[in-house]
Amino acid sequence: MNRKKIFAVSAFVVNALLTQAQTLVVQVKTPETGKWGYSTIDGELIIPAEYDKCYPFSSNGLAVIYDGKERQYHFIDVKNTRLKTDPESFKTKDVFGFNLGGFVDHLFLVEVKGKWGYMNDEGKMAIPAIYDEGSNFNGGYANVKKGGTIVLIDTDGKETAVSTPVVDVKEFSEGLAAIETKGKKFGFVNTTGEVVIPANFLAVGYFKNGLAWAKTMDEKLGYIDQEGNWVIKPEFEAGKEFDPVSGLARVKKEGKWSYISKSGELLNVEADSFGDFSEGLADAKKGGLVGFVNKEGEWVIKPQFEAVRDFHNGYAAAKLAGKWGMIDKKGKWVIEAKYDGIKDVALIK
Repeated sequence: MNRKKIFAVSAFVVNALLTQAQTLVVQVKTPETGKWGYSTIDGELIIPAEYDKCYPFSSNGLAVIYDGKERQYHFIDVKNTRLKTDPESFKTKDVFGFNLGGFVDHLFLVEVKGKWGYMNDEGKMAIPAIYDEGSNFNGGYANVKKGGTIVLIDTDGKETAVSTPVVDVKEFSEGLAAIETKGKKFGFVNTTGEVVIPANFLAVGYFKNGLAWAKTMDEKLGYIDQEGNWVIKPEFEAGKEFDPVSGLARVKKEGKWSYISKSGELLNVEADSFGDFSEGLADAKKGGLVGFVNKEGEWVIKPQFEAVRDFHNGYAAAKLAGKWGMIDKKGKWVIEAKYDGIKDVALIK
């Protein structure tokens, strides 16, 4: 297919996407260019693989890319058109590709001249860049640091003090944020800055599906509710967050991993190793190959891949013969394994 036909097909696909209520888009790294572009879930390349560094689309239809020649970040839409921003120059929080959140509540954390603030999806600074540090929004709230003090802010930029001295505040999840006190103890505050779970723990996780893991001072892990009550008593060495679909979390006891339900029932899987549940399925390895099991521990996608990642929006990245593609929840290829790299599927609403 010649270049004119390729561009004609791409333009047709992009226009079709824009008329749909929802669109699934995924980043792909092509062997031809060694760079990243964007594809539909049907495998149609809608944005050429021309970027050394780019990130998933947010639900509002904007994604961050980095222009190596300009040494500058930009937002693009699914037509690969750059959003005009004021200021034009900004940086993002992209440490090794991690911790870069997308737009949440129409706001995106950016750095301007050494300070952090929040840009809206019209390219304007909705909350000025006046902070030394900042977190991504979650549920309408974020935390920022100014002059050595951590405060909470809402989407209008209104600041709320934390009611107790803290050295760190994590991102909000289900209306609560973990805090760390000077004594290296952890608890939780609500969106008004009030301590709702005292800092009596050695470590804590994020609230997911109503529960968060917490570790006692003698290094035993269990799960607490939003009042700080133990729902699953602390008797584990390690644990992860609960998956809302399966209702299971991964825990470690006496050196062995298994899954636990919110009622405290343990589930063992006949596999050499296994990961966390995502959208009701968990990756598991047997005989050197990887597949997926359901909440009963049954293989729903037999081990056949070299590597996989978690499910996002109904699809998971999978690797076969050294190349990456995308599978659905039945293990069927929706994007054949032909790419040097592929990221998680993003949903544009």
